[in-house]
Amino acid sequence: MTHLTRLPAPDGVAPAAQYTRAVTGTGRLVAVSGRLPPDEDGGIAGEGDAGARARQVLENPERCPAAAGATFDDVMKPACCVTDTAHGPAVRAARAEHLPDGRLPAASAVQVAGLVRPEFPLEVEALAVVDA
Repeated sequence: MTHLTRLPAPDGVAPAAQYTRAVTGTGRLVAVSGRLPPDEDGGIAGEGDAGARARQVLENPERCPAAAGATFDDVMKPACCVTDTAHGPAVRAARAEHLPDGRLPAASAVQVAGLVRPEFPLEVEALAVVDA
């Protein structure tokens, strides 16, 4: 049986706004490779719309863990790379649609100079835990 324990604010550490400081889990680890925001046909989703791209990039990794029997409830740590921090609000809004406050994962977000496909401004990878 899968079990995730979220530690939002260990002693001496302030709580975070949209993520949990640490998450532990039991079960089988699922690593999801970095996902870009192309649509299912490989086209550019939401061209010029940071919100649409952020929603798509989160839907892509949602489909990948599903192939291993995982859902967003099983995600213990997503990592987001953006080429422009101006996309931050759109990414946070899209994350909030998938990750309600009651089950926030540990998380990372970094700004990078570029991604493997320059037409995409963000990429997300994730670690999940499912039943062994």
